[in-house]
Amino acid sequence: MAQLENIEAIEKRLWGSADTLRANSNYASNEYFMPVMGLIFLRHAYSRFLVVKPDIEASLPSRGGMTRPLTKEDFSSKGAIFLQEKAQFDTLVNLTDADDRAQAIIDAMESIEDDYDSLKGILPKSEYQELGNEVLGSLLRTFNDPALKKATGDIFGRIYEYFLTQFANQSAHDGGEFFTPVSLVQLIVNVIEPDHGNVIDPACGSGGMFVQSAHFIERMHENPQEKVTFYGAEKNPTTIRLAKMNLAVHGLEGSIKKAISYYEDPHDFLGKANFVAANPPFNVDDVDAEKIKNDPRLPFGLPGVNKKGSVSNGNYLWMSYFYSYLNDEGRAGFVMSSQASSAGGQEAEVRRKMIETGHVDAMVAIRSNFFYTRSVPCELWFFNKAKPEQHKDKVLMLDARNVYRKVTRKIYDFSPEQLANLTAIVWLYRGETARFIGLVEQYLTQTLEEALSSKAGMDNFIAELKGLLDKLPEMDADTKLANETLNQDIAGFEAEIDTQNTAWKTAAKDNAGLLSFAAKLAALAETSRDLIKQIDQLYKFAEKQAKDSGEKGLNKLIKALDEARKDAVEQLKLIRYFYKQAHWLQERFPEAELQDVAGLVKLVDMEELGANDWSLTPGRYVGVAPEEEDEDFDFEETLRDIHIELKGLNEEAALLAAQIQKNFEELGI
Repeated sequence: MAQLENIEAIEKRLWGSADTLRANSNYASNEYFMPVMGLIFLRHAYSRFLVVKPDIEASLPSRGGMTRPLTKEDFSSKGAIFLQEKAQFDTLVNLTDADDRAQAIIDAMESIEDDYDSLKGILPKSEYQELGNEVLGSLLRTFNDPALKKATGDIFGRIYEYFLTQFANQSAHDGGEFFTPVSLVQLIVNVIEPDHGNVIDPACGSGGMFVQSAHFIERMHENPQEKVTFYGAEKNPTTIRLAKMNLAVHGLEGSIKKAISYYEDPHDFLGKANFVAANPPFNVDDVDAEKIKNDPRLPFGLPGVNKKGSVSNGNYLWMSYFYSYLNDEGRAGFVMSSQASSAGGQEAEVRRKMIETGHVDAMVAIRSNFFYTRSVPCELWFFNKAKPEQHKDKVLMLDARNVYRKVTRKIYDFSPEQLANLTAIVWLYRGETARFIGLVEQYLTQTLEEALSSKAGMDNFIAELKGLLDKLPEMDADTKLANETLNQDIAGFEAEIDTQNTAWKTAAKDNAGLLSFAAKLAALAETSRDLIKQIDQLYKFAEKQAKDSGEKGLNKLIKALDEARKDAVEQLKLIRYFYKQAHWLQERFPEAELQDVAGLVKLVDMEELGANDWSLTPGRYVGVAPEEEDEDFDFEETLRDIHIELKGLNEEAALLAAQIQKNFEELGI
């Protein structure tokens, strides 16, 4: 979450670097981002290099006291790329104004291309010769920022989209195309589980589907390069370069070809793919129907043609292509416009035929604000040509619109636990009870581990509090009572933690045992919330009394007490957080079996689908969840959020007003 919280600040710095390029180079507006993306590539590659290097060195064999040199194979197995010293970012950052930075960067890129054939001719090189030495020095320092050093995951793809959007480069960023949020890619990957064979993305963009598929395999302690082969298609050459760079920075390779997937199948994948994962452009309406009318990838026919001879909407073309690529046991998962699941006319006819194959597996509704630059809602579609017989005439409808985490004012995502919980519902649908029970057990184990860890934080708060209060002439009545009560409650809480931790070691870990033990942990979770309130209140009493006392030299003690309070409170919050994850699953699925849950999930049969015009919109079937009281509602925090949002809107309004004024001045108005 921290990465996304910082992303807007990172983007502003990057945009600042773009301003530097605009003022100090001969590049056109749609060319700025490639040299910048090249430096992001080097920065991110070096970060990953540093992360895995110690483990690699520790495992290197030695003979006669000599350890063999590092190789690129060592790094590929760890999801990174090998970098010669000249390609390491620190080497470039430490260059002086007397050095030729452009040539140094070109040498760095060429050394990588020499080591990795898949990157031959892909990395930016000559572009840097257009930039002055000081400009390059400034850019290198920009991308040596601590926030970028710590960045993990597919931040490369995230920044890729940001640049395409800001530069309004329509040749590489058409209206319906935008970067897929990591949360959605992870959910797609969790459902289709691409762990072998061929993985294809016919609209691969910056390659995020491949990266997350690789991470899925890595979590199984396997090497992605040995388990799967990635195949992609993209129409824009620049985007292909970015995708190959994104794969390479994660130690991956794939075959990505230039193609317009509406008209071409560059990998000849009809009926051959084990997995398809994609986020195609939504609602495209200019596909030439004459060119595709006999395409074997359209087993359900054309979805509708307008008077201009174009397909009215390309959504069902994509879905047909994805379906046709799958082999007899293949799975597909993809993002689609929320309009598609209930579209009428010829699209509804294609949808009916798809459903009647028995291969439409699941539908997941996603609320708006998951995409970084668009506020559109969407749905995730899943095909499975190896559905078990009992599910052939059914579709799993999952409405996840009420499941989200607010990261910033504009960005929502799934927390790791929300992602796991949604995936667990799919496990139940597939009869994988053991995985569901294992997740609940993991949450309860984590609850106890966080409880045990909380003891040190609470004890430290009490010690810091005593240090402050000992400096005061006396405690007032409120502080004294709150202090005595908190000490007693913490002692009782810590004793209960020890009791439950001992009981957990012998507790049955089947569903009944976990339900029984979770009931015992409920009181512990609630007490942790009460202790947070007590600690906060006692801190306020002590702070006020210390400041009112007139005693000198207490500020340092007050600050130390506040830090101890924050640490204790944050740790206590984790106890209830992980307990609530287990409770969320157990409350909805107490028998560890799939059942209908209002507002969340329903297994819908063919008869009901037909009665609803073959709609695949989850909300049409699952109903509305009963309104729940938010026990954790924090008025002060909500007020702060509103203030932050208002501040952000005011800043945006000021920027817009300034831009309008500037435009008027340029027009001479």
